[in-house]
Amino acid sequence: METLSLLADGFAVALQPANLLWAIVGVTLGTAVGVLPGLGPALTIALLLPITFHVPATAAFILFAGIYYGAMYGGSTTSILLNTPGESATIITALEGHRMARKGRAAAALATAAIGSFIAGTIGTLGITFLAPPLVEFALQFGPADYFALMVLAFIAVSAVLGSSVLRGLTSLALGILLGLIGIDLQTGQPRFTFGLPELLDGINVIVVAVGLFAVGETLYLAARPQVNATLTPLKGKAWMTREDWRRSWKPWLRGSAIGFPFGALPAGGAEVPTFVSYFVEKKLSKHPEEFGHGAIEGVAGPEAANNASAAGVLVPMLALGLPTSATAAIILSAFQSYGINPGPLLLQNQPELVWGLIASLYVGNVMLLVLNLPLAGLWAKILAIPSPWLYGGILVFATIGTYGISQSAVDLVLLYLIGGVGYLMRRFDFPVAPTVIGMILGPFAEQEFRRALTISGGDFSVFVTRPLSATLLASAVLLLVLPLLLRRRA
Repeated sequence: METLSLLADGFAVALQPANLLWAIVGVTLGTAVGVLPGLGPALTIALLLPITFHVPATAAFILFAGIYYGAMYGGSTTSILLNTPGESATIITALEGHRMARKGRAAAALATAAIGSFIAGTIGTLGITFLAPPLVEFALQFGPADYFALMVLAFIAVSAVLGSSVLRGLTSLALGILLGLIGIDLQTGQPRFTFGLPELLDGINVIVVAVGLFAVGETLYLAARPQVNATLTPLKGKAWMTREDWRRSWKPWLRGSAIGFPFGALPAGGAEVPTFVSYFVEKKLSKHPEEFGHGAIEGVAGPEAANNASAAGVLVPMLALGLPTSATAAIILSAFQSYGINPGPLLLQNQPELVWGLIASLYVGNVMLLVLNLPLAGLWAKILAIPSPWLYGGILVFATIGTYGISQSAVDLVLLYLIGGVGYLMRRFDFPVAPTVIGMILGPFAEQEFRRALTISGGDFSVFVTRPLSATLLASAVLLLVLPLLLRRRA
């Protein structure tokens, strides 16, 4: 009952006219970004991070959450109409959705994707509502050693899963931790890695790093790639699903939601794996397996539900434990830092209006997205007509203006483009970018918890293996690092 009461308070916040306006802007912008191949919610939120210096926290996070959910919706439009996934998580949607479109059933494919996304988003938001508080109760039992072990597990999980190799992931993570250590050491008061620049004494602003890696680096990478002109499949046939489509879709929607949410909550679980799992589950359970590969509606309904449910799952560990499990979550976490707010067990106690207003806005945003996506799918696809040079040039201009507006410092602009150049090289040589941001955000926290644990134990390193919880987390991290190597060698 207490949860329902807090949720009611959250709706009182989310339904304020100003916050409703931010939600509309967020879901509209997110859908547009999801439609554009290569651009994702992480890049867009990174580009908008400078607004955290001018907009109230609740409004900013409602905007960011709307962008995140909207991008999950929008990616299916290009997958179905152009066979060009807007997001990596919508690759599976393109397999069946585009074949449906070529048969003249684009409207039915878009409808099952939108309705499945709405159902999965609602189920996932219910999961956030009722799972976050008990997870917070569990997290309050963590000591410094346990927190350090949890962060080590997050580091290894993100580095091992993202990217083409563990070594590349760990290299990216190490770069992020190094960037996070720049500035004055809080315990000794000594400057570290500042090269005599007074502007670096407070460290590098995480917004500069996020915008540089995602907005500048990703834009340079996309601009350097050859452009492929895809053929837009026109919307034909009935603009709604038939009774048979509904009968074949509702179970995949529920199964996809059940598969996607837990994956999103796992460190580096992502949305790609649950969409693949959902696709193969539906193919196995379908009464029409021969249609798979030729336009089976279950192959659109299940993966799209899994995609959106995983997006909701990502927010549970971020709000309850302060752990980002995706690139977008890492960018949102950096926004929390901009407001001086530390996500974690105390967030729900110290900032209940913010947290429950954000959760309530997810319910509201889901309804808005359904209204936006069902009738306007064809219109969204026309966004692809924007010339690429205009799009990429506009992103760089906004990134430069936004970054300079934070501190009016020329040093920040130099850092922005230096880090952007590094981001381009990382994408060019297949180094994952997300571990860098996660390492920069969590690295200083891990250092502080490590030092705190040693201070409490009198310098005894065994504190990390004698506490059952920290020992279990560290053992899990070692297994996550070693097991794939052993399995690969055995294979």
